[in-house]
Amino acid sequence: MPGAVPPGCSLPAYARDLVRMHDAVIGGGRPALRPREVVSRSWSRVLGLGLKADGLNARDWLGEDELARRRETSPLRTAVADLRQVLGGMSHVLLVVTDADGAILWREGPPAVRRRADDLGFFEGAEWTEERVGTNAIGTAIAEAAPVELLAGEHFEQGQHPWYCTASPVHDPRTGELLGVIDVSGPALTLHPAIGALVETGRRLAESQLWRWHQQRLDRLRQAGEPLLTAGPAVVVDDNGWVASSAGVSVGDRITAPADGEPIAVPGLGACLPERLAEGWLIRPASTDRRVALDLDLTRTPLLTLQGGTAAWRRPVTRRHADILTLLHCAGPAGLSAEALSRALYGDAEHVVTVRAEVSRLRRLLGALVDTRPYRLADGVRMTVRET
Repeated sequence: MPGAVPPGCSLPAYARDLVRMHDAVIGGGRPALRPREVVSRSWSRVLGLGLKADGLNARDWLGEDELARRRETSPLRTAVADLRQVLGGMSHVLLVVTDADGAILWREGPPAVRRRADDLGFFEGAEWTEERVGTNAIGTAIAEAAPVELLAGEHFEQGQHPWYCTASPVHDPRTGELLGVIDVSGPALTLHPAIGALVETGRRLAESQLWRWHQQRLDRLRQAGEPLLTAGPAVVVDDNGWVASSAGVSVGDRITAPADGEPIAVPGLGACLPERLAEGWLIRPASTDRRVALDLDLTRTPLLTLQGGTAAWRRPVTRRHADILTLLHCAGPAGLSAEALSRALYGDAEHVVTVRAEVSRLRRLLGALVDTRPYRLADGVRMTVRET
């Protein structure tokens, strides 16, 4: 967590210098103190969106029903109680947990600080992205895919200058996908050097809890499914396609996420029709034909056709997923590392987190047909690409 205050600086004096810096930069002058790179990048993005720095920009927030729905479906809901114990007991501090869209799902803190936050629109249901409220630790952490701490005048909106905020993105430990952000905010002159370490501790706690919950669920599913694996090659998976147990076939850690009545293709098993279990699915071959073929049609909107034995499906895919599949097809059995895929897609190796999240979403569609370490098409998968 990069701290907002340089070592040895007086917090009150430095906070005043940051406000002067903000006024000079926004006014078109040359400040004595230059913005940090993360702040400069964010201000450039925000100015490009046409947001105003003097006062508050238009807020948007979720309705009560939508807020309740997002809380219920958030993977972070299981970690909120422990986060309160680690981060929620400090005076003059707000603990905030958002979803991946930057919408505040939970907020804890002393009444006086909550009232001040209400005046900024910093409450449950509010969307705190850069697009909505300018440079702030939550929105900037999402935009930068990295922890962010901001103090006083580093915020784009002048209304946020009396505050500091320290935020860290939380990712799914299985896939790298962004799940939300943990943020601690408070009056600017109460910022302590330990805040960043506490927020990072909360982030690690949340991710370790998610991993433990995932393993416990797979253990229960494994125990329930083992008696069903004695009749031949089969796989037991959870609702997202994560493998709890298998027999007679090696499919890695994940297959296509099953859906009731919809055939899927699994390397080594061919076409399969998922069978519902209490907490997951039993995946068994639907025929003796174990071949799997993919056809990617790029002549118009990207369309992927899968043929596995007697089963087939056809689905549109995003342009990004089409690019990834094309790159993996060209790479052949050697595959591509996350860094190499980042360079091929974005021109540099700085987008590894984004690449991993994109491949995770692709594997939800194709499962073990796309292998990892390195990324490649699985053995036995034949693919054709039509570009003209």
